[in-house]
Amino acid sequence: MRASGILLPVSSLPSRYGIGGFTKEAYDWIDFLKKSGQTF
Repeated sequence: MRASGILLPVSSLPSRYGIGGFTKEAYDWIDFLKKSGQTF
């Protein structure tokens, strides 16, 4: 069985401070991954 994944550092996400963090944008990204059927 083959599998693939998505690797995204939290610091790559946009935020109002110019560097990513565990903000609304990070949680929106996780929700998007969930809705698209991504697993780990």
